[in-house]
Amino acid sequence: MRHGRKIKKLGRKWAHRRALIRNLLCALFTHERIKTTISKAKEARRFADRLITFAKVNTLAARREVRKYLADESLVHKLFSEIVPRLKDRTSGYTRIFRLGPRPGDGAEMAIIELVAKKEATQKEKVGKEKKPKAKKPKGKVAQKEEPKKASKEKSKQTSPVEETKSK
Repeated sequence: MRHGRKIKKLGRKWAHRRALIRNLLCALFTHERIKTTISKAKEARRFADRLITFAKVNTLAARREVRKYLADESLVHKLFSEIVPRLKDRTSGYTRIFRLGPRPGDGAEMAIIELVAKKEATQKEKVGKEKKPKAKKPKGKVAQKEEPKKASKEKSKQTSPVEETKSK
C-alpha cells in the first residue's frame, strides 16, 4: 500500500525523476508556458508553486532554497525580479494547467502548464497598440471652422453629357 506517499514516481528512479522536475521548472520559468503530459505537469506545479512562495519572501535563505532546484543563476534572478512582482497580490495558485487531449503517437494525455500572470507586451506589440498623439489646439486664437462652399443653383441644374444623350 502507498499510504502517505505524495510523490508520483513517473516511472523513473529518484535521480532521473529529480532531474526531470528540475528541467521542467527551468523550462517553465524561462518560457512561462510549456507543453507536457498531465502527470508531469501536476508534479511540476507542486514544485513551481513552492519555489514562487519561497521567492516572495526575498531573503538570502529563500534564494538559496530556490537555487537548489534551478540550475541557472540568471533564471533565479528572473524569478525574483520579474516573475514574483507580477504575482505579489496572489497568495497561491501561481500556475494553471490546460488539458489538450491525447498525444497522437502513444495516446498520453497532454497538457499545457503556464504561469497565471502574463508577460507585459513586448516592444513590437506595444508599437502597434499605441494611439497616435492628437494634434494640439492653438492656445491664443480659437480656430474657426470653415464651412464648405455650397454649389450654385446653376451647377446643380447642369446635366452630364451622358444624361443628355439618354434624354434625347
